[in-house]
Parts: sequence; structure tokens; C-alpha cells
Amino acid sequence: MHVKICGLRSTAAVEAAISAGASHLGFVFFAKSPRHLGLAEAAPLIASVPPGVMRVALTVNADDATLADIASLGIDMFQLHGSESPERVEEVRRAHGLPVMKAVGIAGPEDLPALAEHGRAADLLLVDAKPPAGGALPGGNGLAFDWRLIAGRRWPVPWMLAGGLTPETVGTAIRLTGARMVDVSSGVESAPGVKDPARIAAFISAARAAWGL
Repeated sequence: MHVKICGLRSTAAVEAAISAGASHLGFVFFAKSPRHLGLAEAAPLIASVPPGVMRVALTVNADDATLADIASLGIDMFQLHGSESPERVEEVRRAHGLPVMKAVGIAGPEDLPALAEHGRAADLLLVDAKPPAGGALPGGNGLAFDWRLIAGRRWPVPWMLAGGLTPETVGTAIRLTGARMVDVSSGVESAPGVKDPARIAAFISAARAAWGL
């Protein structure tokens, strides 16, 4: 039962997520995102994460050189959030010796087969809301999808639920989908890219309550 707080950009946000009990911390390396970090900005934040908390680097269709630079910061997992194919997921896993989480956007039943396809290559699936047509960001848009689409479903690897989750909705999402892992970014912010410690704590508390913890 895990909670990932994604898009962390400050020491205060990292500390708030750790203090609240997050199991995964996400750092965004995508210039179009308001949560983007350069390598120099990310390095001290990643270094400050204690053992036992997963350090996840979110990238979008990044090339090999960029991934190598990010891996050198000491991350524990890549999150591929672009249009990467299952073959590309396997390439990244082999090249860097790190587990890979692959995000798959869901809007309707026609999107579900991609989860099985990527589940044969990735170590973990991120079941996210599909971005709006023409949108600049592949995730972090504060959009949810119909959670009933994945209720009771299973894939070849573990999966994490994302997409428009908030402290107010995460409990319902967990109960409807059976998710044992959840991911939030914009749902715990006071402004784009600005994490709210109180909302982080409330989100994790609501998730734990839904899990009966």
C-alpha cells in the first residue's frame, strides 16, 4: 500500500511528503511542466531522500543521454510518461539497470489494451487519465477518468492509480478500483508546482483510511 507524491520542487515539499509517510517521491524532468527541475536543482533534493523512500524520475520521450544524466543523480526508478513503446521501455531498463514505471493514459475502454501491452515490458504501470487533445502536458492536468473502467482488473505487473486524485476523492477511487498504490501531483498543490503540506498530509491520511490502516 503505497502513496507517491509527484512533482516535488523544494526541500519543504520533500520533507512534507516524507513526514506524511509517502513511499515514493516523484521528480519531474520535462521542461514544459510547471514542476520541471534541472539537474542542478534536482540533485540536492534527491540526495536528501532517506533510504526506504523511492526516488522516481519522471521523463517524457527522453533520449539516452538525458536519461543517463538523470540516472547519475541516484534515482531508484524511471517513470516514462510519454509515447514510449514497450520496446523502448525494455531498452531503458536494460541500459540503466533501473526499474521502469510506464504511464498509460485512459479515457475509455479502447485504451485498456495498452495496459496489458506495456505490462509485459514495465516493472510497474501508472494508470493515469488521458490528457486532453492538444494538451501540452501528458500528466499532472488534474483530470480523472471513469474509475469503473478498471474495477477488478489486473495486469502482468503491479499498478498505481493516478489522474485527478485529491484528498477528497482518493478514498472513493481506492474503493472503486481496488488500487493498492496511488499517485498525486496537482491534487495536493496550492498553485501549479507549489505543494501544500496540509493537503499532502490529508491525501495520505485519506488513502490510509481507505485501506483500513
